Amino acid sequence: MNKYLVEFLGTMLLSFVIFATGNYLAIGATLAIAIMLGGTISTTVAYNPGIAVALLYGGKLPQNDLIPYIVAEIAGALAGFQLVKFGMNKTI
Repeated sequence: MNKYLVEFLGTMLLSFVIFATGNYLAIGATLAIAIMLGGTISTTVAYNPGIAVALLYGGKLPQNDLIPYIVAEIAGALAGFQLVKFGMNKTI
């Protein structure tokens, strides 16, 4: 359960920074920090459904973890979008 929470929170943080700033340096730094923080809990941090599928085919992610990873990542991205939309009163 913790690895799915890490995927949710990491994707939420990453998508928040993407939508709020659009700055490639901020996005890269956020991704690096999220990987460093989340890597101790979830050894296959993806923060992206496409990466999760690639990890599955690369043999790094068990097949029964794929769907929960994708659901957590999509929910995290939607939560990050909502944080930008409502939390910062930004019109998107």
